[in-house]
Amino acid sequence: MCRFIFITGGVLSGLGKGIVASSLANILKARGLKVNIQKFDQYLNVDAGTLNPAEHGEVFVTKDGAETDLDLGHYERFTDQELTASSSVMTGDIYLSVINKERRGDYLGKTVQVIPHLTQEVKERVISAAQEAKADIHIAEIGGTVGDYEGAHFLEGMRQLKTDIGEDRVCFVHVVFLPYLKASDEVKSKPAQNSVRDLRGIGIQPDVIVARSDYPISDSVIDKLSLFCDIPKEAIIPLETASTVYEVPLTLENYNLGEYLIKRLKIKCGPPDLGEWQALVARIKSDKRKIPIALVGKYMAMDDTYISITEAIKAAAWALNFDANIRWVDSTDLEKDDDLTLLEGIAGIVVPGGFGSRGIEGKIKAARFAREKRIPYFGLCLGMQVAVIEFARNVLGMISANSTEFDEKTKFPVIHIMPEQEKIIQKGGTMRLGAWPCVLDKNSKSFKAYGVQKIFERHRHRYEFNNKYRKQMEKAGLRLAGLSPDKKLVEIIEVEDHPWFVGVQFHPEFKSRPTKPHPLFFDFIRACIETSTLGV
Repeated sequence: MCRFIFITGGVLSGLGKGIVASSLANILKARGLKVNIQKFDQYLNVDAGTLNPAEHGEVFVTKDGAETDLDLGHYERFTDQELTASSSVMTGDIYLSVINKERRGDYLGKTVQVIPHLTQEVKERVISAAQEAKADIHIAEIGGTVGDYEGAHFLEGMRQLKTDIGEDRVCFVHVVFLPYLKASDEVKSKPAQNSVRDLRGIGIQPDVIVARSDYPISDSVIDKLSLFCDIPKEAIIPLETASTVYEVPLTLENYNLGEYLIKRLKIKCGPPDLGEWQALVARIKSDKRKIPIALVGKYMAMDDTYISITEAIKAAAWALNFDANIRWVDSTDLEKDDDLTLLEGIAGIVVPGGFGSRGIEGKIKAARFAREKRIPYFGLCLGMQVAVIEFARNVLGMISANSTEFDEKTKFPVIHIMPEQEKIIQKGGTMRLGAWPCVLDKNSKSFKAYGVQKIFERHRHRYEFNNKYRKQMEKAGLRLAGLSPDKKLVEIIEVEDHPWFVGVQFHPEFKSRPTKPHPLFFDFIRACIETSTLGV
Protein backbone atom coordinates (compact mmCIF):
# COMPACT_ATOMS: atom_id res chain seq x y z
CA MET A 1 0.00 0.00 0.00
CA CYS A 2 1.43 3.31 -1.11
CA ARG A 3 2.34 5.96 1.46
CA PHE A 4 2.02 9.68 0.78
CA ILE A 5 4.20 12.61 1.79
CA PHE A 6 2.82 16.10 1.19
CA ILE A 7 5.20 19.06 1.11
CA THR A 8 3.70 22.41 2.11
CA GLY A 9 5.30 25.81 2.52
CA GLY A 10 4.97 28.76 4.87
CA VAL A 11 6.23 32.31 5.46
CA LEU A 12 7.25 33.04 1.86
CA SER A 13 7.61 31.46 -1.57
CA GLY A 14 10.89 30.48 -3.20
CA LEU A 15 12.07 28.56 -0.12
CA GLY A 16 13.16 25.52 -2.06
CA LYS A 17 10.23 23.16 -1.47
CA GLY A 18 11.14 21.55 -4.79
CA ILE A 19 14.67 20.82 -3.56
CA VAL A 20 13.31 19.46 -0.27
CA ALA A 21 10.84 17.22 -2.13
CA SER A 22 13.58 16.05 -4.53
CA SER A 23 15.97 15.38 -1.66
CA LEU A 24 13.38 13.36 0.26
CA ALA A 25 12.75 11.30 -2.86
CA ASN A 26 16.50 10.81 -3.18
CA ILE A 27 17.11 9.45 0.31
CA LEU A 28 13.99 7.26 0.24
CA LYS A 29 14.88 5.83 -3.15
CA ALA A 30 18.37 5.11 -1.78
CA ARG A 31 16.64 2.68 0.60
CA GLY A 32 15.39 0.59 -2.31
CA LEU A 33 11.89 2.08 -2.29
CA LYS A 34 10.02 2.98 -5.46
CA VAL A 35 9.32 6.69 -5.19
CA ASN A 36 7.13 8.91 -7.36
CA ILE A 37 6.90 12.68 -7.12
CA GLN A 38 4.33 15.25 -8.19
CA LYS A 39 3.89 19.05 -8.24
CA PHE A 40 0.64 20.95 -7.67
CA ASP A 41 0.77 24.55 -8.91
CA GLN A 42 -1.72 27.27 -7.99
CA TYR A 43 -1.73 29.05 -11.36
CA LEU A 44 -4.96 29.06 -13.36
CA ASN A 45 -2.94 28.06 -16.41
CA VAL A 46 -3.68 24.57 -17.69
CA ASP A 47 0.07 23.88 -17.98
CA ALA A 48 3.34 25.83 -17.93
CA GLY A 49 3.69 26.04 -21.71
CA THR A 50 2.56 29.65 -22.05
CA LEU A 51 4.32 31.03 -18.97
CA ASN A 52 7.04 33.65 -19.49
CA PRO A 53 10.42 32.02 -18.74
CA ALA A 54 11.86 35.39 -17.69
CA GLU A 55 9.27 35.48 -14.89
CA HIS A 56 8.68 31.84 -13.99
CA GLY A 57 11.87 30.10 -15.07
CA GLU A 58 12.29 27.40 -17.66
CA VAL A 59 9.50 25.21 -18.96
CA PHE A 60 10.53 21.61 -18.32
CA VAL A 61 9.27 19.01 -20.80
CA THR A 62 8.58 15.40 -19.80
CA LYS A 63 9.15 12.41 -22.03
CA ASP A 64 5.42 12.23 -22.84
CA GLY A 65 5.29 15.88 -23.84
CA ALA A 66 3.93 17.70 -20.80
CA GLU A 67 5.09 21.31 -20.40
CA THR A 68 5.71 21.70 -16.68
CA ASP A 69 7.13 23.76 -13.88
CA LEU A 70 10.92 23.71 -13.52
CA ASP A 71 10.67 21.75 -10.26
CA LEU A 72 10.11 18.59 -12.30
CA GLY A 73 13.65 19.09 -13.56
CA HIS A 74 14.88 18.98 -9.97
CA TYR A 75 12.79 15.86 -9.35
CA GLU A 76 14.31 14.05 -12.32
CA ARG A 77 17.88 15.13 -11.57
CA PHE A 78 17.71 14.08 -7.91
CA THR A 79 15.99 10.75 -8.55
CA ASP A 80 17.46 9.82 -11.96
CA GLN A 81 14.06 8.78 -13.25
CA GLU A 82 11.80 10.06 -16.00
CA LEU A 83 8.44 11.47 -14.94
CA THR A 84 5.23 11.86 -16.90
CA ALA A 85 2.43 14.39 -17.35
CA SER A 86 0.71 13.07 -14.22
CA SER A 87 3.53 14.56 -12.14
CA SER A 88 2.48 18.12 -13.01
CA VAL A 89 -0.94 19.51 -12.05
CA MET A 90 -2.00 23.15 -12.32
CA THR A 91 -5.17 24.67 -10.93
CA GLY A 92 -6.36 25.56 -14.43
CA ASP A 93 -6.23 21.88 -15.34
CA ILE A 94 -8.23 20.97 -12.24
CA TYR A 95 -10.93 23.54 -13.04
CA LEU A 96 -10.98 22.52 -16.71
CA SER A 97 -11.51 18.87 -15.80
CA VAL A 98 -14.31 19.67 -13.36
CA ILE A 99 -16.05 22.01 -15.80
CA ASN A 100 -15.83 19.44 -18.60
CA LYS A 101 -17.37 16.83 -16.29
CA GLU A 102 -20.16 19.24 -15.40
CA ARG A 103 -20.87 19.91 -19.08
CA ARG A 104 -21.07 16.17 -19.75
CA GLY A 105 -23.49 15.74 -16.89
CA ASP A 106 -21.17 13.60 -14.80
CA TYR A 107 -22.38 15.21 -11.58
CA LEU A 108 -26.01 14.28 -12.28
CA GLY A 109 -27.44 17.74 -11.71
CA LYS A 110 -25.62 18.45 -8.45
CA THR A 111 -24.40 21.94 -7.64
CA VAL A 112 -20.67 21.93 -8.49
CA GLN A 113 -18.56 23.33 -5.64
CA VAL A 114 -14.97 23.58 -4.44
CA ILE A 115 -15.85 20.98 -1.82
CA PRO A 116 -16.38 18.21 -2.74
CA HIS A 117 -15.82 18.47 -6.50
CA LEU A 118 -12.49 20.33 -6.81
CA THR A 119 -11.04 18.53 -3.81
CA GLN A 120 -12.18 15.17 -5.18
CA GLU A 121 -10.40 15.96 -8.45
CA VAL A 122 -7.24 16.77 -6.49
CA LYS A 123 -7.40 13.49 -4.58
CA GLU A 124 -7.96 11.53 -7.77
CA ARG A 125 -4.87 13.13 -9.35
CA VAL A 126 -2.76 12.11 -6.35
CA ILE A 127 -4.03 8.54 -6.23
CA SER A 128 -3.89 7.95 -10.00
CA ALA A 129 -0.32 9.28 -10.26
CA ALA A 130 0.81 7.00 -7.43
CA GLN A 131 -0.94 4.01 -9.01
CA GLU A 132 0.45 4.76 -12.47
CA ALA A 133 3.97 4.74 -11.03
CA LYS A 134 3.28 1.70 -8.79
CA ALA A 135 5.03 3.67 -6.07
CA ASP A 136 5.84 2.64 -2.52
CA ILE A 137 5.95 6.32 -1.58
CA HIS A 138 4.33 9.17 -3.47
CA ILE A 139 5.58 12.70 -2.72
CA ALA A 140 3.41 15.68 -3.67
CA GLU A 141 4.64 19.26 -3.44
CA ILE A 142 1.98 21.95 -3.08
CA GLY A 143 3.10 25.21 -4.66
CA GLY A 144 2.80 28.57 -2.92
CA THR A 145 2.34 29.06 0.80
CA VAL A 146 -0.26 28.29 3.43
CA GLY A 147 -2.91 31.01 3.38
CA ASP A 148 -2.85 31.58 -0.38
CA TYR A 149 -6.44 31.64 -1.65
CA GLU A 150 -5.36 29.88 -4.85
CA GLY A 151 -4.11 26.81 -2.99
CA ALA A 152 -6.97 26.15 -0.59
CA HIS A 153 -8.43 23.30 -2.68
CA PHE A 154 -5.07 21.51 -2.74
CA LEU A 155 -4.58 21.66 1.01
CA GLU A 156 -8.18 20.66 1.72
CA GLY A 157 -7.86 17.75 -0.71
CA MET A 158 -4.75 16.50 1.06
CA ARG A 159 -6.43 16.88 4.44
CA GLN A 160 -9.37 14.82 3.24
CA LEU A 161 -7.09 12.18 1.77
CA LYS A 162 -5.46 11.63 5.15
CA THR A 163 -8.90 10.91 6.61
CA ASP A 164 -9.87 8.74 3.64
CA ILE A 165 -6.91 6.35 3.75
CA GLY A 166 -5.66 6.66 7.33
CA GLU A 167 -3.06 8.77 9.07
CA ASP A 168 -0.48 5.97 9.07
CA ARG A 169 -0.22 6.32 5.30
CA VAL A 170 0.04 10.12 5.12
CA CYS A 171 2.75 12.48 6.35
CA PHE A 172 2.92 16.28 6.08
CA VAL A 173 6.29 18.04 5.78
CA HIS A 174 6.09 21.79 6.24
CA VAL A 175 8.93 23.96 4.90
CA VAL A 176 9.33 27.34 6.62
CA PHE A 177 11.76 30.23 6.64
CA LEU A 178 13.53 31.60 9.71
CA PRO A 179 14.53 35.24 9.07
CA TYR A 180 17.61 36.80 10.60
CA LEU A 181 17.17 40.06 12.50
CA LYS A 182 20.41 42.01 12.41
CA ALA A 183 19.46 44.46 15.15
CA SER A 184 19.25 41.68 17.73
CA ASP A 185 21.62 39.28 15.93
CA GLU A 186 19.21 36.37 16.07
CA VAL A 187 17.20 34.02 13.91
CA LYS A 188 13.47 34.50 14.54
CA SER A 189 10.93 31.67 14.62
CA LYS A 190 7.67 33.62 15.00
CA PRO A 191 6.79 33.70 11.24
CA ALA A 192 7.29 29.93 11.11
CA GLN A 193 5.09 29.46 14.18
CA ASN A 194 2.37 31.55 12.55
CA SER A 195 2.48 29.51 9.34
CA VAL A 196 2.07 26.30 11.34
CA ARG A 197 -0.86 27.88 13.18
CA ASP A 198 -2.46 28.70 9.82
CA LEU A 199 -1.89 25.13 8.64
CA ARG A 200 -3.43 23.72 11.80
CA GLY A 201 -6.33 26.12 11.34
CA ILE A 202 -7.36 24.26 8.21
CA GLY A 203 -7.04 20.89 9.90
CA ILE A 204 -3.48 19.85 9.03
CA GLN A 205 -0.93 19.14 11.75
CA PRO A 206 2.55 18.91 10.19
CA ASP A 207 4.58 15.84 11.12
CA VAL A 208 7.92 17.40 10.14
CA ILE A 209 9.20 20.97 9.90
CA VAL A 210 12.11 21.78 7.61
CA ALA A 211 13.43 25.13 8.79
CA ARG A 212 15.26 27.09 6.08
CA SER A 213 17.67 29.84 7.02
CA ASP A 214 20.67 31.71 5.67
CA TYR A 215 22.18 31.65 9.16
CA PRO A 216 22.95 28.97 11.79
CA ILE A 217 19.91 27.77 13.72
CA SER A 218 20.45 27.37 17.46
CA ASP A 219 19.07 24.60 19.65
CA SER A 220 16.92 27.16 21.45
CA VAL A 221 15.14 27.98 18.21
CA ILE A 222 14.52 24.28 17.62
CA ASP A 223 13.16 23.97 21.16
CA LYS A 224 10.82 26.91 20.60
CA LEU A 225 9.48 25.50 17.33
CA SER A 226 8.96 22.13 18.99
CA LEU A 227 7.03 23.66 21.89
CA PHE A 228 4.81 26.06 19.95
CA CYS A 229 4.18 23.79 16.95
CA ASP A 230 3.68 20.55 18.91
CA ILE A 231 6.29 18.63 16.95
CA PRO A 232 9.09 16.42 18.38
CA LYS A 233 12.53 18.03 18.21
CA GLU A 234 13.87 15.17 16.11
CA ALA A 235 11.24 16.05 13.48
CA ILE A 236 12.46 19.64 13.14
CA ILE A 237 15.21 19.75 10.54
CA PRO A 238 17.45 22.85 10.40
CA LEU A 239 18.41 23.46 6.79
CA GLU A 240 20.89 26.26 6.24
CA THR A 241 21.60 27.48 2.74
CA ALA A 242 24.11 25.05 1.24
CA SER A 243 27.02 25.67 -1.12
CA THR A 244 25.37 23.23 -3.55
CA VAL A 245 21.76 22.02 -3.64
CA TYR A 246 23.05 18.49 -4.19
CA GLU A 247 24.23 18.49 -0.58
CA VAL A 248 20.66 18.77 0.75
CA PRO A 249 19.84 15.00 0.62
CA LEU A 250 22.95 14.30 2.70
CA THR A 251 21.97 17.01 5.19
CA LEU A 252 18.49 15.54 5.59
CA GLU A 253 19.99 12.09 6.02
CA ASN A 254 22.46 13.39 8.62
CA TYR A 255 19.48 14.60 10.65
CA ASN A 256 17.93 11.10 10.35
CA LEU A 257 14.87 12.39 8.49
CA GLY A 258 14.78 9.30 6.31
CA GLU A 259 14.56 6.96 9.29
CA TYR A 260 12.00 9.20 11.00
CA LEU A 261 9.71 9.07 7.97
CA ILE A 262 10.16 5.31 7.55
CA LYS A 263 9.06 4.76 11.14
CA ARG A 264 6.27 7.32 10.94
CA LEU A 265 4.82 5.65 7.83
CA LYS A 266 5.54 2.11 9.06
CA ILE A 267 7.53 1.04 6.01
CA LYS A 268 9.94 -1.87 5.85
CA CYS A 269 13.08 -1.29 3.80
CA GLY A 270 16.83 -1.65 3.82
CA PRO A 271 19.49 0.87 4.88
CA PRO A 272 20.27 3.77 2.53
CA ASP A 273 23.00 3.50 -0.09
CA LEU A 274 24.11 7.08 -0.72
CA GLY A 275 27.66 6.30 -1.81
CA GLU A 276 27.27 7.64 -5.34
CA TRP A 277 25.65 10.83 -4.05
CA GLN A 278 28.33 11.33 -1.41
CA ALA A 279 31.00 10.96 -4.09
CA LEU A 280 29.19 13.54 -6.24
CA VAL A 281 29.09 16.12 -3.45
CA ALA A 282 32.73 15.48 -2.59
CA ARG A 283 33.66 16.00 -6.23
CA ILE A 284 31.62 19.20 -6.46
CA LYS A 285 33.22 20.66 -3.34
CA SER A 286 36.77 19.70 -4.24
CA ASP A 287 39.28 22.17 -5.68
CA LYS A 288 39.21 22.02 -9.46
CA ARG A 289 40.35 24.04 -12.44
CA LYS A 290 37.71 26.20 -14.11
CA ILE A 291 36.55 26.15 -17.71
CA PRO A 292 34.84 29.39 -18.91
CA ILE A 293 31.64 28.78 -20.89
CA ALA A 294 29.48 31.52 -22.42
CA LEU A 295 25.72 31.02 -22.24
CA VAL A 296 24.23 33.35 -24.85
CA GLY A 297 20.54 33.77 -24.06
CA LYS A 298 17.73 36.29 -24.21
CA TYR A 299 15.99 35.65 -20.88
CA MET A 300 18.54 36.89 -18.36
CA ALA A 301 16.17 38.14 -15.65
CA MET A 302 16.70 35.09 -13.44
CA ASP A 303 19.05 32.10 -13.19
CA ASP A 304 16.13 29.64 -13.26
CA THR A 305 15.39 30.53 -16.89
CA TYR A 306 18.06 28.13 -18.13
CA ILE A 307 18.49 25.98 -15.03
CA SER A 308 18.49 22.57 -16.76
CA ILE A 309 21.16 23.85 -19.15
CA THR A 310 23.41 25.28 -16.46
CA GLU A 311 23.06 22.11 -14.39
CA ALA A 312 23.90 19.99 -17.46
CA ILE A 313 27.00 22.11 -18.15
CA LYS A 314 28.13 21.87 -14.53
CA ALA A 315 27.52 18.11 -14.37
CA ALA A 316 29.64 17.52 -17.47
CA ALA A 317 32.43 19.67 -16.07
CA TRP A 318 32.36 17.87 -12.72
CA ALA A 319 32.64 14.51 -14.46
CA LEU A 320 35.83 15.79 -16.11
CA ASN A 321 37.13 17.15 -12.78
CA PHE A 322 36.52 20.79 -13.74
CA ASP A 323 34.23 23.54 -12.56
CA ALA A 324 32.24 25.35 -15.24
CA ASN A 325 32.58 29.12 -14.96
CA ILE A 326 29.36 30.08 -16.75
CA ARG A 327 29.41 33.56 -18.22
CA TRP A 328 25.94 34.96 -18.88
CA VAL A 329 25.83 36.89 -22.16
CA ASP A 330 22.62 38.70 -23.12
CA SER A 331 22.15 38.22 -26.85
CA THR A 332 20.51 41.65 -27.13
CA ASP A 333 23.81 43.19 -25.99
CA LEU A 334 25.58 41.49 -28.90
CA GLU A 335 23.18 43.18 -31.32
CA LYS A 336 24.17 46.71 -30.40
CA ASP A 337 27.39 46.89 -32.40
CA ASP A 338 30.16 44.77 -33.87
CA ASP A 339 32.11 44.63 -30.62
CA LEU A 340 32.16 40.97 -29.54
CA THR A 341 34.41 41.40 -26.51
CA LEU A 342 31.67 39.75 -24.43
CA LEU A 343 32.66 36.49 -26.14
CA GLU A 344 36.39 36.81 -25.67
CA GLY A 345 38.25 34.73 -23.12
CA ILE A 346 35.84 31.82 -23.22
CA ALA A 347 36.42 28.16 -24.09
CA GLY A 348 32.98 27.32 -25.48
CA ILE A 349 29.62 28.83 -26.41
CA VAL A 350 26.15 27.48 -25.64
CA VAL A 351 23.13 29.05 -27.34
CA PRO A 352 19.84 27.87 -25.77
CA GLY A 353 16.27 27.79 -27.05
CA GLY A 354 13.70 30.57 -27.04
CA PHE A 355 10.93 32.25 -28.98
CA GLY A 356 10.47 35.53 -30.81
CA SER A 357 12.78 37.84 -32.76
CA ARG A 358 14.30 39.78 -29.86
CA GLY A 359 18.00 38.99 -29.48
CA ILE A 360 18.14 36.67 -32.49
CA GLU A 361 20.77 38.62 -34.39
CA GLY A 362 22.95 38.51 -31.29
CA LYS A 363 22.66 34.72 -31.19
CA ILE A 364 23.54 34.56 -34.88
CA LYS A 365 26.65 36.66 -34.16
CA ALA A 366 27.62 34.23 -31.39
CA ALA A 367 27.28 31.28 -33.79
CA ARG A 368 29.44 33.03 -36.38
CA PHE A 369 32.06 33.92 -33.76
CA ALA A 370 32.26 30.27 -32.66
CA ARG A 371 32.46 28.95 -36.22
CA GLU A 372 35.09 31.41 -37.44
CA LYS A 373 37.19 31.37 -34.25
CA ARG A 374 36.93 27.56 -34.12
CA ILE A 375 35.55 27.64 -30.58
CA PRO A 376 33.32 24.71 -29.52
CA TYR A 377 29.67 25.58 -30.06
CA PHE A 378 26.56 23.84 -28.75
CA GLY A 379 23.22 25.07 -30.09
CA LEU A 380 20.03 23.85 -28.42
CA CYS A 381 16.74 24.01 -30.36
CA LEU A 382 16.73 27.69 -31.42
CA GLY A 383 20.50 27.52 -30.97
CA MET A 384 20.61 25.01 -33.82
CA GLN A 385 18.33 27.14 -35.97
CA VAL A 386 20.42 30.31 -35.63
CA ALA A 387 23.52 28.26 -36.50
CA VAL A 388 21.83 27.14 -39.73
CA ILE A 389 20.84 30.74 -40.51
CA GLU A 390 24.40 31.94 -39.88
CA PHE A 391 25.87 29.19 -42.06
CA ALA A 392 23.50 30.04 -44.91
CA ARG A 393 24.30 33.74 -44.71
CA ASN A 394 28.06 33.65 -44.31
CA VAL A 395 29.11 30.38 -45.99
CA LEU A 396 26.52 30.01 -48.73
CA GLY A 397 26.17 33.75 -49.34
CA MET A 398 22.42 33.86 -48.67
CA ILE A 399 22.68 37.25 -46.97
CA SER A 400 18.98 37.55 -46.15
CA ALA A 401 18.57 33.94 -44.95
CA ASN A 402 16.31 33.66 -41.93
CA SER A 403 13.60 31.71 -40.20
CA THR A 404 10.00 32.42 -41.15
CA GLU A 405 9.41 32.84 -37.42
CA PHE A 406 11.34 36.11 -37.62
CA ASP A 407 10.83 37.10 -41.26
CA GLU A 408 7.85 35.58 -43.08
CA LYS A 409 8.98 37.09 -46.40
CA THR A 410 12.64 36.06 -46.28
CA LYS A 411 14.07 35.07 -49.67
CA PHE A 412 15.91 32.13 -48.10
CA PRO A 413 13.67 30.46 -45.44
CA VAL A 414 16.29 27.97 -44.27
CA ILE A 415 14.18 27.45 -41.14
CA HIS A 416 10.43 27.27 -41.60
CA ILE A 417 7.32 26.22 -39.70
CA MET A 418 6.57 22.52 -39.59
CA PRO A 419 3.75 21.68 -42.04
CA GLU A 420 1.56 20.18 -39.32
CA GLN A 421 1.91 23.44 -37.33
CA GLU A 422 0.75 25.82 -40.07
CA LYS A 423 -2.96 25.84 -39.26
CA ILE A 424 -2.65 25.65 -35.48
CA ILE A 425 -4.02 28.72 -33.70
CA GLN A 426 -3.95 27.72 -30.03
CA LYS A 427 -0.58 28.19 -28.34
CA GLY A 428 -0.84 25.87 -25.35
CA GLY A 429 0.33 22.28 -25.74
CA THR A 430 0.39 22.37 -29.54
CA MET A 431 4.11 22.28 -30.38
CA ARG A 432 6.13 19.20 -31.24
CA LEU A 433 6.59 17.95 -27.69
CA GLY A 434 8.12 15.04 -25.81
CA ALA A 435 10.59 12.31 -26.71
CA TRP A 436 11.14 11.47 -30.39
CA PRO A 437 13.58 9.05 -32.03
CA CYS A 438 16.63 10.18 -33.98
CA VAL A 439 19.08 8.14 -36.07
CA LEU A 440 22.71 9.28 -36.03
CA ASP A 441 25.27 9.40 -38.83
CA LYS A 442 27.99 6.95 -37.80
CA ASN A 443 30.66 9.37 -39.05
CA SER A 444 29.44 12.22 -36.83
CA LYS A 445 30.75 13.62 -33.57
CA SER A 446 27.28 13.06 -32.13
CA PHE A 447 27.45 9.32 -32.80
CA LYS A 448 30.87 9.22 -31.18
CA ALA A 449 29.48 10.99 -28.12
CA TYR A 450 26.40 8.79 -27.73
CA GLY A 451 27.99 5.50 -28.70
CA VAL A 452 24.68 4.27 -30.16
CA GLN A 453 22.96 5.01 -33.46
CA LYS A 454 19.34 5.47 -32.33
CA ILE A 455 18.52 7.93 -29.58
CA PHE A 456 15.39 9.44 -28.03
CA GLU A 457 15.37 13.11 -27.04
CA ARG A 458 12.74 15.60 -25.90
CA HIS A 459 11.45 18.34 -28.18
CA ARG A 460 9.62 21.66 -27.84
CA HIS A 461 9.39 23.61 -31.09
CA ARG A 462 7.25 24.63 -34.09
CA TYR A 463 9.96 25.42 -36.64
CA GLU A 464 12.46 23.13 -38.36
CA PHE A 465 15.28 22.87 -40.88
CA ASN A 466 13.93 23.48 -44.40
CA ASN A 467 14.69 20.37 -46.45
CA LYS A 468 14.80 22.50 -49.62
CA TYR A 469 18.32 23.56 -48.60
CA ARG A 470 19.72 20.16 -47.56
CA LYS A 471 21.94 19.51 -50.55
CA GLN A 472 23.38 23.04 -50.61
CA MET A 473 24.15 22.93 -46.91
CA GLU A 474 25.76 19.50 -47.05
CA LYS A 475 27.85 20.41 -50.08
CA ALA A 476 29.16 23.47 -48.23
CA GLY A 477 30.25 21.39 -45.20
CA LEU A 478 27.22 21.20 -42.91
CA ARG A 479 26.77 17.60 -41.84
CA LEU A 480 23.20 16.46 -41.15
CA ALA A 481 24.34 14.30 -38.27
CA GLY A 482 20.95 13.18 -36.99
CA LEU A 483 17.66 12.57 -38.80
CA SER A 484 14.24 11.28 -37.85
CA PRO A 485 13.84 7.57 -38.71
CA ASP A 486 11.88 8.49 -41.86
CA LYS A 487 14.66 10.97 -42.77
CA LYS A 488 12.18 13.82 -43.13
CA LEU A 489 13.33 15.89 -40.12
CA VAL A 490 16.83 17.20 -39.47
CA GLU A 491 17.52 16.75 -35.77
CA ILE A 492 21.29 17.42 -35.52
CA ILE A 493 23.69 19.52 -37.60
CA GLU A 494 27.49 19.69 -37.37
CA VAL A 495 30.04 21.92 -39.08
CA GLU A 496 32.49 19.42 -40.54
CA ASP A 497 35.65 21.54 -40.65
CA HIS A 498 35.49 22.52 -36.99
CA PRO A 499 36.81 21.06 -33.73
CA TRP A 500 33.29 20.78 -32.24
CA PHE A 501 30.27 22.61 -33.66
CA VAL A 502 26.95 20.84 -32.95
CA GLY A 503 23.36 22.06 -33.10
CA VAL A 504 20.42 19.93 -31.98
CA GLN A 505 16.71 20.54 -32.58
CA PHE A 506 15.87 18.92 -29.24
CA HIS A 507 16.62 19.68 -25.57
CA PRO A 508 19.28 17.27 -24.28
CA GLU A 509 19.55 19.23 -21.03
CA PHE A 510 16.33 17.62 -19.79
CA LYS A 511 17.96 14.18 -19.67
CA SER A 512 21.19 15.21 -17.97
CA ARG A 513 21.81 14.07 -14.38
CA PRO A 514 24.40 15.32 -11.87
CA THR A 515 25.79 11.79 -11.56
CA LYS A 516 25.29 10.96 -15.26
CA PRO A 517 25.97 13.94 -17.52
CA HIS A 518 24.34 13.92 -20.93
CA PRO A 519 26.69 12.51 -23.64
CA LEU A 520 26.58 15.66 -25.79
CA PHE A 521 27.22 18.02 -22.87
CA PHE A 522 30.05 15.77 -21.72
CA ASP A 523 31.63 15.73 -25.19
CA PHE A 524 31.14 19.48 -25.57
CA ILE A 525 32.96 20.24 -22.31
CA ARG A 526 35.67 17.73 -23.20
CA ALA A 527 36.19 19.56 -26.49
CA CYS A 528 36.25 22.92 -24.69
CA ILE A 529 39.00 21.66 -22.39
CA GLU A 530 41.04 20.10 -25.19
CA THR A 531 40.85 23.07 -27.57
CA SER A 532 41.15 25.88 -25.05
CA THR A 533 44.22 28.11 -25.23
CA LEU A 534 43.36 29.77 -21.91
CA GLY A 535 45.61 27.58 -19.77
CA VAL A 536 42.71 25.85 -18.00
